[in-house]
Amino acid sequence: MPEFAEIVREHQSMVFSLAYHALQDRAAAEDLTQDVFLSLHENLHRLEGPGHVKPWLARVASNRSIDEIRKRKYRRGPSLEQVPEPRARGDNSDMLLSRQLRRTVATLPAAARMMIILRFQEELELSEISKVLEIPVQTVKSRLHRSVNLLREKMLRRQGAAAKEMKQA
Repeated sequence: MPEFAEIVREHQSMVFSLAYHALQDRAAAEDLTQDVFLSLHENLHRLEGPGHVKPWLARVASNRSIDEIRKRKYRRGPSLEQVPEPRARGDNSDMLLSRQLRRTVATLPAAARMMIILRFQEELELSEISKVLEIPVQTVKSRLHRSVNLLREKMLRRQGAAAKEMKQA
């Protein structure tokens, strides 16, 4: 098993990214990240080997993020565009669409938001999400499908409302 400090260096950006994108609050994400690694330190002897560290960290970070969202009712909280993303990927050619998507993801229920973040932000495979959340792959598929459909419906409603406003103006 690697040294604890080495594990922290290797995985802290992943844990912070999960928390940050779920909570949309840098300070809360930092606190949650610290709590996750404190928990790891306390439970490190229980892990079976080095291969179990990343899934364990992702699972604990995901579950604690969902708990924090529910506790603070972040569904109507600050939007993602208020703070820069810590892990930028690629060129966002349509900034308006990107901003609308981030706003819409922020309105999803906690579990659906986490599914979207794990799959599309963290780019985890379905089997990896299954390990992280400790649920069967088929359950991941169905929950992800429902989450994407919910996101699509919300985006379409937003676009319809925007088009209606444009006609009235």
